[in-house]
Amino acid sequence: MRYLMGVDNGGTFSKAAIFDVDGRQIASASASVPLYTPRPGFRERDLTELWKANGDAIRLCLRESGISPENIAAVSFSGHGKGLYIVDKSGKPLGRGILSTDTRAHEIARRWQENGVAKTVGEKTHQPVSACQPPALLAWLKENEPETYGRIGHIFSVNDYIGYRLTGEAFSEYTIASGGGLVDFGEKGYTRDILACFGIPEVWEALPPLKYSTELIGRVSREGAQATGLSEGTPVAAGMFDIDACGIASGLSSPEALCLIAGTWSINEYISPIVVTGEPTTRNSFFCQPGLFLVEESSPTSAGNLEWFIRTQLSLEKQEVERGGKSIYDVTNSWAKETDPEENRVLYLPFLNGAPTSDDATGVFFGLTEATEKRHLVAALYEGVAFSHRRHVEKLLRHRPRPDRVLLSGGAANSSVWVQIFADILQLPIQTVGGKEQGAQGAAMAAGVAAGLYRDIAEAAERTVSPGRSAEPNGTRKEIYDKKYQAYCALENGLQTLWKAGM
Repeated sequence: MRYLMGVDNGGTFSKAAIFDVDGRQIASASASVPLYTPRPGFRERDLTELWKANGDAIRLCLRESGISPENIAAVSFSGHGKGLYIVDKSGKPLGRGILSTDTRAHEIARRWQENGVAKTVGEKTHQPVSACQPPALLAWLKENEPETYGRIGHIFSVNDYIGYRLTGEAFSEYTIASGGGLVDFGEKGYTRDILACFGIPEVWEALPPLKYSTELIGRVSREGAQATGLSEGTPVAAGMFDIDACGIASGLSSPEALCLIAGTWSINEYISPIVVTGEPTTRNSFFCQPGLFLVEESSPTSAGNLEWFIRTQLSLEKQEVERGGKSIYDVTNSWAKETDPEENRVLYLPFLNGAPTSDDATGVFFGLTEATEKRHLVAALYEGVAFSHRRHVEKLLRHRPRPDRVLLSGGAANSSVWVQIFADILQLPIQTVGGKEQGAQGAAMAAGVAAGLYRDIAEAAERTVSPGRSAEPNGTRKEIYDKKYQAYCALENGLQTLWKAGM
């Protein structure tokens, strides 16, 4: 029997999972990758540690599955978009990789918005510029670390870098490259004009050739096999942006569907045969199925906020419940469920890494009193993340019909309490997917198409996706949440002046 492997690299973990051709997850494994924050706004990871984590996760997954490496028909990748991973001309890392939550280049992005570069380039890339995209980060390197900038040999995404280490071949792929503001939609590729507008024409030769998600980029090399336990010669497909991977693994295969991914980023998306323009925050990228586009509203404002709160405010509670064999998520879910949304007047703006309206925005708890407890803060955090998604969804619905249901994946989808809050705040039915590693499953779909096991992504989704928990909106909470949402928006809008002043 033949199996497929997907490898997913998010902001914290490297994960590998093996699936059969019907989408049943056989085994999964993960390894953490240390985060470095040497200065405010900097979020980095060591590329050697990243590659080791991928190798460890793949090797452990193979061992846990009991499957012979020779039975892996193909492997592919899912990973965070934006950010920057660069190597020199000999393939050695040039400093650390930069994550998609990095904001060091926010002044450059602001400059481009003010001087017209963003508008000029956006007409070709159909992307608003942002501090975490490769063009802004490359411009930052040119201004602040010119020696490093001058030694760049290849410009990679996280997927590209792992594919390079696994095969020895330097390629990039359309979903992440277009989502990073590097692709001219009319030309269907890089152009020197775009690089010149950004002031980084020197990197032209460092941009790897582009492939579609389901195209082969090479085969596992001897060095890749030694590092991972995969068989030398195993086919490797280009893979895709994790927002595509989680989307297709949730059933996003037609323009009628609307998909939300609640992970580190608040991702809100749908498929379209045409690009959508007119909204300053709406992003278009190439979809993993050629000929279609992914229309996206996003910001780094989602379920990652809960990880921060647990790490910084609930360390003692976490230790205590784990000694009892339980999870801290059992505690936070219980607190959110037991807190009456009408009684809880606390609002939370989930802007630890900026907001859709401002890279300078910061997180806010508003409405604290002497009666406020940690459960109120957690409930407000659950609601604030869902409010952030709602603000994005309302912009998308200006350009398409309201869906019959919403497909939800990411960390928030693991909580039935949070799923219900999403349904109540959006006033739409929510459908999640059965407990799988969705990013890795989407990557495995691409591997399956490349190996000839599926005709295309749509067939792969039809064959492998199975529904998980669902939630219907509670109509009695519509008025409560509408009122709180209006207050949330008013608070966000009212703080713009303070944020711009550096507060």
